[in-house]
This record gives sequence, structure tokens and C-alpha cells, in this order.
Amino acid sequence: MKFGVAIFPTDYSIAPHEVAKEAEDRGFESIFFPEHTHIPASRKTPWPGGAELPLEYSHSLDLFVGLGAAAAATEKIMLGTGICLVIERDPIVLANEVASLDHISNGRVLFGIGGGWNREEMENHGTNYEKRWIILRERIEAMKAIWTEDEASYHGDFVDFERIWSWPKPIQKPHPPIFVGGNGARTLERVIRYGDEWMPLPRGDMDLSPRIRELQDMAAKAGRAPIPVSIFFAPPDVDKLRALESNGVGRSIFILPSAKADVVLPILDELAGVVAQYG
Repeated sequence: MKFGVAIFPTDYSIAPHEVAKEAEDRGFESIFFPEHTHIPASRKTPWPGGAELPLEYSHSLDLFVGLGAAAAATEKIMLGTGICLVIERDPIVLANEVASLDHISNGRVLFGIGGGWNREEMENHGTNYEKRWIILRERIEAMKAIWTEDEASYHGDFVDFERIWSWPKPIQKPHPPIFVGGNGARTLERVIRYGDEWMPLPRGDMDLSPRIRELQDMAAKAGRAPIPVSIFFAPPDVDKLRALESNGVGRSIFILPSAKADVVLPILDELAGVVAQYG
């Protein structure tokens, strides 16, 4: 089992480069930063978490600025987007951002992606909510072309460009692994089609084992090797973590609060203790 942490880097919490270094020093394999470019003040779309939207959602630092700072302050820890809202970003620019981060970090990017939940947020970026999954797929396919071809082109309904030159190419070949987030009805199809790993966010004591078995059955039918699984909101409990591993989870990601160092570092110490008990 690999162990990572995730935190919203904000303008009021521990700095991204500081928390990444502290996590690396405690032996964590990875750190993930989520993103929201903004939160529409209308608040028409309810937060899937159910309660009042936490403050960090509207105070998030730019994802790639934060990860770039983390890359400069660390040497080994993997740098994850958890998740990147591809449907809110230009795919040519995003391909360059991901490749540049992989370049400066010497191949440490884990590219988590998702379709997002806030209708008004993505509409402010010009994305039709009903078309978001098609848009996401086309942008990922176009980015793969940019990462792997010297002269890339792509022709879809929402992404369309003739031959382009774009360097750097990612250090990781053929590109950083793509973690498809979510647990919707068609999520596993998306993992098979354009993902390298599944990254669900289970709620409460949700049992993911049936879906993990379904994923691996789908992978085998598609001629693919078993697909790794990482989970967000991992329980800081050794027995529960062992059960997750026995069901096919390969990476557990603990959530840290968006707070100052005096709050975050003791929690990191506690989580490192759980990992040490796990052995």
C-alpha cells in the first residue's frame, strides 16, 4: 500500500511547498492538491458533501503554481492533482502545464482528473454542463497527442487543431499516469477508455470491492492489465486500511485540513504513526 495526503492549499493555510516538504520528510509517497478556480456566489449547485461549502473551496491557490512550489521544495514525493478540472482549462495550455511540472519535478506528476460538480463554475468557463464528459474526453485525448507526438493534431467536436509543436514532453513515458476520479455509473468506462488508474472518493463506510472487481473484469475484457486504485478520504485506521488493500486498493490518501502549520503538522505526525503501524 502507498500512502499519500491531500490538502486544499489556500491563502490562509500552510504554504504548499511547506506541507509538501513536511509530508516528504515523514515518508509519505504522494501529495495531492485539489482545485477550484472560483466559486459562483449564487451557490445554486449544492455541494455533494451535503453541508455548507467549506471556506477552502473559494480560497484555493492555483493548482499548478502550488504544485510547482512543492516540486521545488522536494525531491521524491509524487505530486498529484486531486483533481484537475480539465473541463475548465484549455487543453493546449494544460498539456504544457502538466508536461512542464513533470519536467521540473523529474517525472513526479500524478494527473488526477474529473468532470466537476459545480454547474455554474464550469459554465463561467464556457463549458456546457451536459457536455462536460465529452469535452473532458476530447481534451484528454488531445493532450495525449501533444505529449506523445512531435507534431500533434486533434479533431473532435469540442477540441480541434491542426499540427502543433509543443515542448517539453513529459519525463514519464508515454505521459504522467491519468487518475480518473469519481464513482458514477459510467466512471469505470472512462477509466478503461482513457485512464491509467481509478481514484474514487468513497463516502462513509462505502464498500468499493464490487466496483473494483467490476473494473478489473472490464480491464481484462479490454486486454488491459489490472488497473491500480487509489482512494481519497482514506480512514486513518490500520484494520480498515488492510481491508482496503485486500480488496484491491493500492494507494490510500488521507485528507488534511486547510489550516496553519500548528494544526496540520500534528495531524501529519498522527497519520505517519498510522502508516508506521501498518508496516
